[in-house]
Amino acid sequence: MLDHLIRGATVVDGTGAPATTADVGLRDGRIASVGRVTEPARTTEDAHGLVLTPGFVDPHTHYDAQLFWDPYATPSLNHGVTTVAAGNCGFTLAPLNPDRPGDADYTRRMMAKVEGMSLVALEEGAPWTWHGFGEYLDALEGRIAVNAGFMVGHCALRRYVMGPDAVGGQPTEEQRARIVRLLHDAMDAGAWGFSTTQSGTHSDGDGRPVASRHARPAELLALARAVGEHEGTQIEAIVAGCLDRFSDAEIELLTELSAAAGRPLNWNVLTVDAAVPDRVPRQLLAGERARKAGGRVVALTMPILTPMNMSLGTFCALNLIPGWGQTLGLPVPERIGRLRDPAVRAELLRRADSPEAGVFRRLADFGRYVVGDTYSAANAGLSGRVVRDIAAERGRDPFATLVEICAADELRTVLWPMPPDNDPASWALRAETWRHEDVLLGGSDAGAHLDRMCGAPYTTRFLGDCLRGRRLVGLEQAVRMLTDDPARLFGLRGRGRIREGWHADLVLFDPERIDAGTATLVHDLPGDSPRLHSEAVGIRAVWVNGAAAVRDDAVTGAVPGRVLRSGRDTETVGTR
Repeated sequence: MLDHLIRGATVVDGTGAPATTADVGLRDGRIASVGRVTEPARTTEDAHGLVLTPGFVDPHTHYDAQLFWDPYATPSLNHGVTTVAAGNCGFTLAPLNPDRPGDADYTRRMMAKVEGMSLVALEEGAPWTWHGFGEYLDALEGRIAVNAGFMVGHCALRRYVMGPDAVGGQPTEEQRARIVRLLHDAMDAGAWGFSTTQSGTHSDGDGRPVASRHARPAELLALARAVGEHEGTQIEAIVAGCLDRFSDAEIELLTELSAAAGRPLNWNVLTVDAAVPDRVPRQLLAGERARKAGGRVVALTMPILTPMNMSLGTFCALNLIPGWGQTLGLPVPERIGRLRDPAVRAELLRRADSPEAGVFRRLADFGRYVVGDTYSAANAGLSGRVVRDIAAERGRDPFATLVEICAADELRTVLWPMPPDNDPASWALRAETWRHEDVLLGGSDAGAHLDRMCGAPYTTRFLGDCLRGRRLVGLEQAVRMLTDDPARLFGLRGRGRIREGWHADLVLFDPERIDAGTATLVHDLPGDSPRLHSEAVGIRAVWVNGAAAVRDDAVTGAVPGRVLRSGRDTETVGTR
């Protein structure tokens, strides 16, 4: 007898094959039958007019901490994501050296700064009882609603062995051997591989470059070779050029890391903008060079626009513009005074428009900002309005207008820059880029930058756009991009397709409604900390390992997810 039978669904199986109408039977957490099913079932549901797909796989998240206080990985699970890849960008919560209890505090402060997580939530929401990476995985086993796989972060490996010297120092030969051995131990325990960052935007809680940024190529290559000695492993790497254009040295480094490991390397995130036509070819050159050298470099790119809000009151991307951090880091009263000075504003704008600002230059087009949440009577009625329009009414320039709005709120105003790449040419370029062999959809950063952005709903928003919006990609192709493509990159065993014998990770949705709601600020983290949340629209059900984890857009409370461990749950994916 089947555990559950889904009757008459429009089945899109994840391979890109044409949709068919079929019944799908579930038993013991797996797909038992597909087609015309007559076997009796304990429960049955009518799915006529609904679309059934494999569960979506998000290849780049930071749910490493959130899963402890939110086993449902919201809002990703609500939007059909059944498997998440975490431990990215070189940042993980393990391993922690038992001889240095203060390392846990250092890690929390680093994650709060570099990944925009709530420090209070990190302190109160996770147990911090582990030392080895395997102990960290064990702490999550049996208590999560999604399937989750974790890379091990370079920063944690360095800190464990080198202590405070990991920032600014170089390991001795003996220390480097210990770092490599620690990586082996993590992969023996089930880590999916190794993640690292060389990005200039990544600083720790003390404002210093994170540990992995100090690693030299010999250390990185030794770790890459270790990855190649384990089944079902990967590399994920971030370099400074990910934000705009790779340097020749960065392309060479990514190529060498993948070739040394004999494993795919993915990076986040490829930005597509028709106004910068040379960026995509330059970034994809890394994949071309890697293939010639025996490696494989894959770019993640988002199929939707995911704006990140800004604030003059707290750390945000504006702080990364050269010369801005000194002003935006001042105490609030002094900061307001400086920002109100026309000479200071002129110098900030000059720095933002200089070549050294790189990709951050577009953030200084303040006329294109939309005012979000406001907090003072002086700003009543401004929420949702464009700064350019307000500036015209007041007869002032946009930056001065924005400063006055924020000053009235003691700099708490939430600001949303309008994306400059929301034009037909950029969308056409995206559709072309998605077809490239070295491009994979994803890069949500879900679990990070919680009050700044909400990338988790990219799955439902993308499907809604494909079905009822721009229709740049057909349904079958869109589903394959969200399911089988990432599953095959990570070598997931028995996941990513609707096929008899495979794990029953499934999404049932209404094609007339599938979409994502507007991101809104909620206070549901430990310590009442805020985050942006977006409701799913049109999701009838989400099954994880055969158990219903979501019903009618709401989580059920079931926790059927598994910690997916390399080798056991993943197979080796080569570079050819």
